[in-house]
Amino acid sequence: MSNAMPTVRPLIPHFSSGPCAKRPGWSLSALTDALLGRSHRSKIGRAKLKRAIDLTREVLQVPASYRIGIVPASDTGAVEMALWSMLGARPVTVLAWESFGEGWASDITKELKLPDVTVLKAAYGELPDLAKVNPACDVIFTWNGTTSGVRVPNADWIAADRAGLSICDATSACFAQQLDWPKLDVVTFSWQKALGGEAAHGMLILSPRAVERLESYAPPRPLPKIFRLTKGGKLNEGVFEGETINTPSMLCLEDYLDALAWAKSIGGLKGLIARADANAKVIADWVAATPWIEFLARDPALRSNTSVCLKVVDASVAKLAPDAQASFVKGIAAALEKEAVAYDIAAYRDAPPGLRIWSGSTVERADVEALTLWLDWAFAKSKDALPKAA
Repeated sequence: MSNAMPTVRPLIPHFSSGPCAKRPGWSLSALTDALLGRSHRSKIGRAKLKRAIDLTREVLQVPASYRIGIVPASDTGAVEMALWSMLGARPVTVLAWESFGEGWASDITKELKLPDVTVLKAAYGELPDLAKVNPACDVIFTWNGTTSGVRVPNADWIAADRAGLSICDATSACFAQQLDWPKLDVVTFSWQKALGGEAAHGMLILSPRAVERLESYAPPRPLPKIFRLTKGGKLNEGVFEGETINTPSMLCLEDYLDALAWAKSIGGLKGLIARADANAKVIADWVAATPWIEFLARDPALRSNTSVCLKVVDASVAKLAPDAQASFVKGIAAALEKEAVAYDIAAYRDAPPGLRIWSGSTVERADVEALTLWLDWAFAKSKDALPKAA
């Protein structure tokens, strides 16, 4: 492997898994129509918020019977709204195979302290046994494990005649993977993931079954104002028409509208998925030809096409102590950041040491191709710096 520095650089070195790269060609001029200095409750403010909801439905192909709301606190806020507002009516099953699933399991068992909870766990790079999910239970899961690079292959394991609700954190899957809407009752995501929007806003999508739960079940716990989705036992429909619970950023909203317009211009969901798949294939082809690196997810059917997680398998690195292995991988990421060819690609803090490369649709394939050359360079440079055996 040559130590020569590559001559081709990614034009956009943004491979962070959140906030993610802006759409191709983005600039601040895209936000010139933002409704600044005006109330979000004004006629034009509500219209812009409703436009974001309508475009979300169109691009994601959300069924007309599902409600879509803009809520506070990013994807985390949207998930917590669902957990605190809906859980407790039935036994609960939580799937945890990466850090965010672990977080939802902790919230349900330690904060909500629900009495009948089953947590199905798997190691990073694997999935729990989906056949063990009881359709009589409410199930909470991440569609795409952002910190492990593992996604569910489909929703066939969710019963069509289930009695419980399926609550899906889909923040790194929406706009990059095909969701099976009839199998999903609650879906959440955030603007700063697959379309590269700005942070702090979440999206909450509810099926008719989820609405029925909200209107028929009063949770035995206090709910903060920002979690309240009902009034007088009925769904607060305004939340799903652009009347947000708290004040949204109209600047961030304008950015999301711009990203949705771009998504439509490239063919909607089909075009978005194709771009993410093409980017992920570049990485997969490189991994197949590169002996020092491997996917964290061993099963190709489970590998994410957005948050690609990799581990260093070179024998000389494997001999190092765990702390030294982690430092080695961090050194690769640091070398690439120093050269301004890749930012923020170290593995998530709770994940095994490795690299995490965002390959969603807002990333250009040519930039991923250039990145692989630099990954080889950084590895060779870091390996040369290892102490030589006596």
